[in-house]
Amino acid sequence: MSRRLNPVTTALVLVDLQNDFLHPQGAYGRAGQTAPAVAALPGRLRPVVEAARRAGLLIVSTHFTLVPGRDGEPIMSPHLKKLRPFLGRGDFVPGGLGHALIDELQPADVAVEKVAYSAFYMSRLEFVLRKLDIATLVFAGIVTNGGVASTLRDAHVRDFATVLLSDGCAAFSDSVHETTVAALSAISPVMTCAEFADALGV
Repeated sequence: MSRRLNPVTTALVLVDLQNDFLHPQGAYGRAGQTAPAVAALPGRLRPVVEAARRAGLLIVSTHFTLVPGRDGEPIMSPHLKKLRPFLGRGDFVPGGLGHALIDELQPADVAVEKVAYSAFYMSRLEFVLRKLDIATLVFAGIVTNGGVASTLRDAHVRDFATVLLSDGCAAFSDSVHETTVAALSAISPVMTCAEFADALGV
């Protein structure tokens, strides 16, 4: 697709591109949980983020968060414990190195902690976007079928315009990624990273 984006009212949303997901010494790396498409994202997105900065877009980073309980163990829902049994004390903890946006894409203008798939759920994200007069959200990050899809769908029902960067997000399965992109295309325009840079005119 081809369209122009207004940099003043557009934000690039980097979903969960954190060290604990992507760094070899992060929680997922230590557990051997990776995929080529996921590992390739930092390098692919770096020029995208740099172009967005040059154009004056707001850069928003969402951060999956495990809040420590009284004993220091993370507060986790039963389904997440079952799905990711390797997660434990110190993983995705606020302020920790693993919780941070990966170095290649820093800095973000706004960082938002998230405790569910959608970054809008019980967070300050919508408050910040409304106060800054942001109307369009361009999504990149991981995983396509999790945080990316849930946050984009939530943005849609809140009447934000959305754009999905098809090669700017990834999942642990290529087929799952492709199926999710196809499903999201019913409610959101889809661009490649190159088309997005072209739409910025930089």
